[in-house]
Amino acid sequence: YPVFLFFLLVRSRTIGELLAPAAPFDKKCGRENWTVAFAPDGSYFAWSQGHRTVKLVPWSQCLQNFLLHGTKNVTNSSSLRLPRQNSDGGQKNKPREHIIDCGDIVWSLAFGSSVPEKQSRCVNIEWHRFRFGQDQLLLATGLNNGRIKIWDVYTGKLLLNLVDHTEVVRDLTFAPDGSLILVSASRDKTLRVWDLKDDGNMMKVLRGHQNWVYSCAFSPDSSILCSVGASKAVFLWNMDKYTMIRKLEGHHHDVVACDFSPDGALLATASYDTRVYIWDPHNGDILMEFGMVRFWRIDEDYPVQVAPLSNGLCCAFSTDGSVLAAGTHDGSVYFWATPRQVPSLQHLCRMSVRRVMPTQEVQELPIPSKLLEFLSYRI
Repeated sequence: YPVFLFFLLVRSRTIGELLAPAAPFDKKCGRENWTVAFAPDGSYFAWSQGHRTVKLVPWSQCLQNFLLHGTKNVTNSSSLRLPRQNSDGGQKNKPREHIIDCGDIVWSLAFGSSVPEKQSRCVNIEWHRFRFGQDQLLLATGLNNGRIKIWDVYTGKLLLNLVDHTEVVRDLTFAPDGSLILVSASRDKTLRVWDLKDDGNMMKVLRGHQNWVYSCAFSPDSSILCSVGASKAVFLWNMDKYTMIRKLEGHHHDVVACDFSPDGALLATASYDTRVYIWDPHNGDILMEFGMVRFWRIDEDYPVQVAPLSNGLCCAFSTDGSVLAAGTHDGSVYFWATPRQVPSLQHLCRMSVRRVMPTQEVQELPIPSKLLEFLSYRI
């Protein structure tokens, strides 16, 4: 199982801790925190607390508790029901902590929210059970038995139970465009594409991995999916045609994690070979290479911050990027403030360009070579 060390500079500032409740079976298998997630709107934080439970906490309340009571916040085991949405004004009551029993060990979590104008790809929608509104917030949980359960975050109600995988569902990711298209990565060597607006219909099976699939991530425009697993290759998929675009070769061991930059111009992958590669996903070039997993700036040759964490298993940035959460082997979560620096106007302009132009279009621009290199993240 992957055990990572996460590092943040000089002594990174600890924000707080959420410690899993003590129990007689503390040392037994199943307590591990395999996954953490922040809601897209920053409203909730979720983590697999071990032994098949998922804890949901309002993120603003969590931060406030850290400020009021210091870094430690020991969670209790009582299950709290969240109030339902008001039927008259459509406004949600104040969120509270919530515990969900998923029925099996939880390996993956993902929040999803709907954009009403993003219609289901299903032609006949008259018979659908669910009409997901803009104020809907869903939580997908990937389980040890291969099932994926979809929950209403505000009510704790189980909405869908997706059952096609035959092995552990190791990762989940929603398309960022609000379509409620969900992709799951499994140890059964497949990726599966689900349309939650079509009552969880499985639209496609993506085959190509010869072994376990560990992680998957959408590009910001939802057009490309990256997937990695128990092989040295990085897979890129066209999510309009559900076809493989290319394999990226370069790692020397299994690739365990992947993610895109906010402008979609860069792809980061991490491997058991202790290397992090930064790729241009549009042409497959390796632009940067980092040793170990630390906090890096893409324009520096050294990590910005370093702070050790023992027995780490997973990590995720908060929605605004200001906090890093890391889950550990004992089911707890630790938080650090992200190193903050004001981005240069040059970089902001580059991100604006790269959000709408892939590498090939940038290289065709009639501009000086140095500017082309900058826009291509080569300098």
